[in-house]
Amino acid sequence: MKLKIKRLHKDAKLPSYAHPGDVGLDIYSLEDKVLKPGERHVFFSGFAMEFPTGYAAIVKDKSGISKAGLHTMGGVFDAGYRGEYNILLINLSVEPYTVEKGDKIAQIIIYPVEIAEIEETAELSDHARGQGRWGSTGRK
Repeated sequence: MKLKIKRLHKDAKLPSYAHPGDVGLDIYSLEDKVLKPGERHVFFSGFAMEFPTGYAAIVKDKSGISKAGLHTMGGVFDAGYRGEYNILLINLSVEPYTVEKGDKIAQIIIYPVEIAEIEETAELSDHARGQGRWGSTGRK
């Protein structure tokens, strides 16, 4: 599968794999920003991508900054999207966190996906789980 990347901003650091065999492409900040506790911010990346239908680009946390309390929000990019990639981060900690231009802020994983055929129905088949929701299997 070929992943095409277009630079949209002269200072953009393009996504890259840190090590051979890694599955997450590191995404880098284009700006300096101090995220206060509870604050959300959209970080633009300065690039766009193209990949074939049947794949999706999914944004995931970087372990280094997630340990500090930062978390990505949202983050599914479809194969037809050609706009600039952006990363929405929230600071869930009680301490401010400084992001500097060029810092790794997230990772994108390219997943193969099945495109479902939608069929409306009046009934669904029975299953052992049924309508069990959160916690329906108990704690142990």
